[in-house]
Amino acid sequence: MEGTGSGGPPAGRGGRGAALLAALKAKQKRPGDGGGGGGQDVTEGGDAGGPSHQPTQDLAPPHTTAPLAQPPVGRAALLSGLAGRSLGGGVASSLSTPSVGRAALLEKLKIKGAAGSSTVGSSLATPALGRAQLLASLRGGQSVVGSGSGSQGGTTSPGTVETRGGQTPPGVSVSPPPGQAVSPTAVASVSPTALARPMSGLVLQEEGGDPIVRKGTAGKTVKLTANYVRLEVEGEKGMYEYEVRFEPLVDSRDERFKLVGQQRELFGPTRTFDGIFLYIPHLLDQVVTVVKGIHPVDQSEVTLTITLKHKKKMADRACVQFYNTLFRRIMNTLKMCQMNKNFYDPTAGHLVPQHKLEIWPGYVTSVQQFEGGVMLCCDVSHKVLRTQTAYQLIKDVVAQKPADMQGSVLKALLGAVVLTRYNNKCYKVDDIDWEMSPGSKFVDHNGEEKSFVDYYKKHYGITIKDEKQPMLINRAKKKTAEEADVAKLIALVPELCNLTGLTDQMKNDFRVMKDVALFTRVTPNQRQLALRKFLKNVNDSAEASSHLLNWGLRLAPDAVKLEGRLLNPEKLIAGKNFQFVVNSKADWGREITTNHMLTAVDLKKWSVVYVQKNEAVVQNFVSLMIKLSPKMGMKVAQPEMSQLANDRTETYLKAIRDNVNPSVQLVVAIMPTPRDDRYSAVKKLCCVEKPVASQVINFKTISNEKKVSSVVQKVALQINCKLGGELWGCSIPAKIGSMMVLGVDVYHDISRRGSSIAGVVSSTNMSMSRWYSTTCFQQPGQELVDSLKIAFIKALKKFYEVNHTWPEKVLVFRDGVGDSQLAMSARYEAEQFKDSFKHISDTYKPGFGFIVVQKRINTRIFYMAGKELDNPPPGTVLDHTVTKRDWYDFFLVSQHVGQGTVSPTHYVVVHDSMELPVDAVQRISYKLTHMYYNWPGTVRVPAPCQYAHKLAFLVGESLHRQPSEQLEEVLYYL
Repeated sequence: MEGTGSGGPPAGRGGRGAALLAALKAKQKRPGDGGGGGGQDVTEGGDAGGPSHQPTQDLAPPHTTAPLAQPPVGRAALLSGLAGRSLGGGVASSLSTPSVGRAALLEKLKIKGAAGSSTVGSSLATPALGRAQLLASLRGGQSVVGSGSGSQGGTTSPGTVETRGGQTPPGVSVSPPPGQAVSPTAVASVSPTALARPMSGLVLQEEGGDPIVRKGTAGKTVKLTANYVRLEVEGEKGMYEYEVRFEPLVDSRDERFKLVGQQRELFGPTRTFDGIFLYIPHLLDQVVTVVKGIHPVDQSEVTLTITLKHKKKMADRACVQFYNTLFRRIMNTLKMCQMNKNFYDPTAGHLVPQHKLEIWPGYVTSVQQFEGGVMLCCDVSHKVLRTQTAYQLIKDVVAQKPADMQGSVLKALLGAVVLTRYNNKCYKVDDIDWEMSPGSKFVDHNGEEKSFVDYYKKHYGITIKDEKQPMLINRAKKKTAEEADVAKLIALVPELCNLTGLTDQMKNDFRVMKDVALFTRVTPNQRQLALRKFLKNVNDSAEASSHLLNWGLRLAPDAVKLEGRLLNPEKLIAGKNFQFVVNSKADWGREITTNHMLTAVDLKKWSVVYVQKNEAVVQNFVSLMIKLSPKMGMKVAQPEMSQLANDRTETYLKAIRDNVNPSVQLVVAIMPTPRDDRYSAVKKLCCVEKPVASQVINFKTISNEKKVSSVVQKVALQINCKLGGELWGCSIPAKIGSMMVLGVDVYHDISRRGSSIAGVVSSTNMSMSRWYSTTCFQQPGQELVDSLKIAFIKALKKFYEVNHTWPEKVLVFRDGVGDSQLAMSARYEAEQFKDSFKHISDTYKPGFGFIVVQKRINTRIFYMAGKELDNPPPGTVLDHTVTKRDWYDFFLVSQHVGQGTVSPTHYVVVHDSMELPVDAVQRISYKLTHMYYNWPGTVRVPAPCQYAHKLAFLVGESLHRQPSEQLEEVLYYL
């Protein structure tokens, strides 16, 4: 292969390497570079292994090098040439040193301070060059920051500084004359003394921007308060963010903390460190400070390079992470025990001895910037602990004498979270080591070998009774990227590990849940008292309050006072045009069971499958169905009864297969006991294999004579929906035009990792009483929104098929998106949905809204009734002060609760081109909470979201495959 010019390296074999080489050549032959016989080729010299951010020598003088024969230039060498050019600012000739590897070069390019810090004392100091700017310089033009015009019309090389009168400012790198080169290694290797410089003339980054405020006006004003406390800034103290680098690298986060702690004299008593960034309330003398520390484990010397990154105002939203770190420290100071992200008080625990439980009260805290400024959200939380230890659980499993003893013990404990009382820390059980025991020996941090028995005796005064028990293994969570390669296992003694949380058996036990609820179900007044107690604890503790005062911060003495709005009660329509206004408790069970349904479907041919021993109760159920349904406008014929000899799954399936034919409208299966496998098998048969409406009833629910009439009424309502009927409707104002609403929810299938099932439910009429339901399966590695688009287009086509017109407005309610995913949902999902309209027609552009619905939030809103607090009535809206700063959002309380505190629902409008006023969006959201047919009252989320959740759960939990298309227009999953 031919060479590419005198003294230059041979060309590559084409592709990206060749293109980069050509671009680099073109870049080198610019006006002002001079030199005959073509431009000098750039390659990187120096040691590839040494970390670039640990400088070892001062700037080397320019020196001339003769062109030498080189091996072929690959991508790494080209990148290295680019790095040399950007950092050195001159044209380097071919050197005989080996090329630097890509990883080392990328590391070098990360350190943005290397180039900028070499231009000390100059007002024209060039900013550091990042990777994006370096690549831009390759593409041509003066896109690199720092490029400027030369004094004689020539182009100054990127990264160089023009000087006048031959005077070179100290520390400034100058492009050498043609034929000479600056060593890239020398330029990159700047000494710490060259890096350190005084603070004069330094411009620090400060952030701002106005919050998004979208307030409605409809309804009457109500006085509210919430569980938010203002974080007040006293004076103009700033916060300075420094990046701390360690040389050699220190993987352990704990050891980093100790190394930073050694520099108390430099940083002062007030500092917050998170493992990478250090926050202090004052400036250090130099931009880059280099200090030495002693490694806490092997006593070796470690160099800490502390680089100033930003100055932030204490009220900046960029300080949110810092505030949360600060409050974690306050919680630790108050002797609170951290479990996951919440903190609990072990000294104030309540014992529930009859169930062997202990309940710890605690708090969940988070600081964020809201419309009304920086505030602390503080809510009450409870942790349920079991007094049973992991050792006792192992003994209980072994006592049952299972065939696979080790497998059974592992199944019982795997994934469980245990609490070790001696240090009040929580660990997840990832494995059990049957070879290890408390008598096994390990090497401690001092290098001494000792057994677990001796360790616990010496450090905690605990005597382990059984020295032959297996050990529980916890794989420590990797806190930094560097720790990812280090396997860190923690061995725990089962005897000392208390189990946490409730078992499924306990959750199904009414008495256990009732006794636990006495402590965990908290009224609005109790929540407010707990918040005040927390504020008092912080202010009364000198150490805890000093954490805030040292930063010029303090918590307001009480929660924020707010003004909300109460929307007018909703009007619903039932059969025979009977209209009624929803009462203050948002419950219309009486109205719907004493009046006709909006659209009733007569049940002419149906089949009941039951076990022989339950015959009397089943006959009573059938007679009540025939007697009570006509009051609700539904005629029910005598069913075909199928008596079974036993309750085996196969027996049920055979009977249903024998009975189902195209004329059968419904199958009712009455099961003696609730069993998931049998339920799934029946649903799979009736939803996939032989599509027919199906109702599975637990025998216990219809065996209580006092309640059976009420149960039968609700079953009849549910059956009507499954047959395609409508129970009630709501009125959408005509001025809004034709509108389709969709609900989207996702079920994550744990058994098939990486696979998710989305339920998509859309309205097909204007009274929001008929729904079209589809599911889509996301395969591992596939974006969920790709399959959602198909379901979305199907929903649009179904709306057109029913109404013979395309909807003028489309409103999507998306459930299951957390705060961290909001931007992704707005940018990706909402845009993809909007993009689907062109598949209908190029000219079809309806108004489009995309609202994320969040249920799992810590915000609590209280209604101020004089001095007392109560739950806000259904229809309460709050859309200011405690809403998000950068989003169009509001809180809506749609339910009435008799006990405890109501949870509002958070609606975040991430996309809106519907041109509807704020009041209309809030009103539609509230209307839709009335349209869930499984409950004659309001629900927490809009009906299409709740339907989508039920659909995705049925398909993900029981069916595991696409339901039949014959059922898509009925609510078969209720």
